Amino acid sequence: MNLDLIDQVSEQLGVNGLPYAVPIHPNLVHLTLGLFIVAIAFDIVGVLFPLEKPVFKFLAIPATRSSFFDVGWYNIVAAAVITFFTVATGFYEILLATPPVDVESAWGLQAMETLLWHGVGGVALLLFIVGMAIWRGFQRFLWRKDRSQQVQWSYVLAGLGIFALMFVHGTLGAQLAAEFGVHISADRLLQMGENPNLLLK
Repeated sequence: MNLDLIDQVSEQLGVNGLPYAVPIHPNLVHLTLGLFIVAIAFDIVGVLFPLEKPVFKFLAIPATRSSFFDVGWYNIVAAAVITFFTVATGFYEILLATPPVDVESAWGLQAMETLLWHGVGGVALLLFIVGMAIWRGFQRFLWRKDRSQQVQWSYVLAGLGIFALMFVHGTLGAQLAAEFGVHISADRLLQMGENPNLLLK
């Protein structure tokens, strides 16, 4: 981002470079991750339910296959909704980012490359998650509504593939924070030559 433009609003920004104390995007990222992972995990348990049923019976856990699929459905819908906000806050916070230009990440990328790949990856993941929710809805209400196994194996495998993309994408986001100090208060204070231990108490 052009530093002259950021300077126009710099008096309104906190020490972390944002107009609020805690970055919103990382918190929403973890909500998106949690909802999506739970959705796919419960659908996997539902698919494998015939194998697990004796274990549930032995442990006296009153579980039904349809309950696992219900959890999977509601979590994928919630993940699809919250991911719009995750991506939106991510782009807003990217616009205010002023990472150092002389640093390379562990992957050999500079700050702008990492920001761009992370932004493009966020949009791609949004499309994939919304696509998964739509696919899941067709399975639940049309294609497999009368079957005990509500999801297809291809859906589960696609979910596991998205897990791998989330790992790569999340690593880029972690590098923005850890290696480039994007929106990290302590990092910004150190750049200004101040002791973060004294000011962040």
